[in-house]
Amino acid sequence: MSFSVVVRRTHLYLALFLAPWILMCALAVFRVNHRDLFMSGGPPFVKFAKEKEQDYSAAFSEDAEPWMIAEQILADLGLEGTYSVRHNEQKGIYNIFRRDPITPRRITYTPAEEKLVVERRLFTTVNFLQSLHHRNGYRQEQFMDDTWAFSVDVAIVGMVFWALSGWWMWWELKVTRRWGLVSLLVGFGLFGSFIIAI
Repeated sequence: MSFSVVVRRTHLYLALFLAPWILMCALAVFRVNHRDLFMSGGPPFVKFAKEKEQDYSAAFSEDAEPWMIAEQILADLGLEGTYSVRHNEQKGIYNIFRRDPITPRRITYTPAEEKLVVERRLFTTVNFLQSLHHRNGYRQEQFMDDTWAFSVDVAIVGMVFWALSGWWMWWELKVTRRWGLVSLLVGFGLFGSFIIAI
């Protein structure tokens, strides 16, 4: 099998394999570029529904970091996984956001009242795409989060390969060289003008 055939087949099968990642990125960027279409009802379009409210009397040391408190609370609730936490020192509350593409949750812990409030973010396609698009790379300890980050890296490599293999196929087919050169120059020229003007 010749090198050209390998390039063409890889170009084709990589496109089929990475189609879900490319569609996700395309739709998420479309949402960012046309955000007014998705906010016709007015902000906020992120809505939460209370799942439960309960007493919580866990004892934490005075020097406990917010992430330590968050991890303990998530473990006690059976919601271990990717999260972020904010401590509002003025109000004395902890806001924990348990990331999940389908059912993300917001947990509010008020130590003074020894109370937990668990809220589920209502599902929308927009928020689902945004949550996939804005993952935190390799920062979390969970295996699946690292696997997801790795798959995104594979998609990035795939897109770079598509560009390079497209140039290879264009140059290899003599009949496409003239219009291919026009497309290449117009594309780079337009992209460069945007970078300068914006």
